[in-house]
Amino acid sequence: MKYLIRASKVSKTYADHVALDRISLKIPKGKITGLLGPNGAGKTSLLRILNGIIRPDEGKIIFEGEELEGLNSRKIGYLPEERGLYRKMKIQDQLVYLGQLKGLSKSEATEKCTEWLDHFELSGWKNRTIEELSKGMAQKIQFIATVLHEPQLLILDEPFSGFDPINTEIIKRELLQMKKNGCTIILSTHNMNSAEELCDHVILLNQGKKVLEGSIDEIKNKFKKNEFEIIFDGNMISFTNALWTAFELIEHETLENKSIRVRVGATQGQAINELVAVLLPTCKIWSVTEFIPSMHEVFLDSVGIKKEITA
Repeated sequence: MKYLIRASKVSKTYADHVALDRISLKIPKGKITGLLGPNGAGKTSLLRILNGIIRPDEGKIIFEGEELEGLNSRKIGYLPEERGLYRKMKIQDQLVYLGQLKGLSKSEATEKCTEWLDHFELSGWKNRTIEELSKGMAQKIQFIATVLHEPQLLILDEPFSGFDPINTEIIKRELLQMKKNGCTIILSTHNMNSAEELCDHVILLNQGKKVLEGSIDEIKNKFKKNEFEIIFDGNMISFTNALWTAFELIEHETLENKSIRVRVGATQGQAINELVAVLLPTCKIWSVTEFIPSMHEVFLDSVGIKKEITA
């Protein structure tokens, strides 16, 4: 796998607070990397370092063989969590101005501005100001400003904040298309469903340290606990008796069609067919599925949060 960015032992401290503690990581080229972690984990500090806004106290960040601090910011598009548009400036003038700051000529910026506004069905608003727009429309303009210069690296901090479900799906489709076109994307989000849906690679931070790094599948498989979901018709007492000491019942519910869904775990590493063989004479089994944890469950497990507390 090719990597666009390699960070080695990066640290950042503010007064007595250690935001990043000797973090090393890799960002795959042409992929979407999810940067996950609770508040205060160090995500925003890392994004600001990658974007050249602040410098690390120690460590190195290499961007395709070149130290990051010597890079031209034209290669990067950054959408911060705190949005920053000129509220009284006309939309087209603002986008053209920001595009020129990223190295586009005025004619290039104007052409790309027109294309994006048409794409998002906002061309009729080009001579209006940001303060005249709804929050969702303003978010779209902020997104256009971030990608107008076709950055090689796109850094997004909570990009779906303020979007309704429809506009969230629109932006997700744009990100997938940009990835298809070769853009490398770093997505910082608290939304585990979005991370699981969009990301190829995930980095989890907690208290300034890297807790996990790898592909979605690698991480989820790492957190498997030899648990299975079984849907069956039959008597719950008979099912429980069949578990003996080798399996434990984790949860169960009766479905609308009166079938029963259970989640069981193998306490001593037994294969699930051993349980199925015992169950077959006592109930009708509809499905047996290995339970793979969601990224939300991986996140809670990794940072030491009990699931029941968050319910």
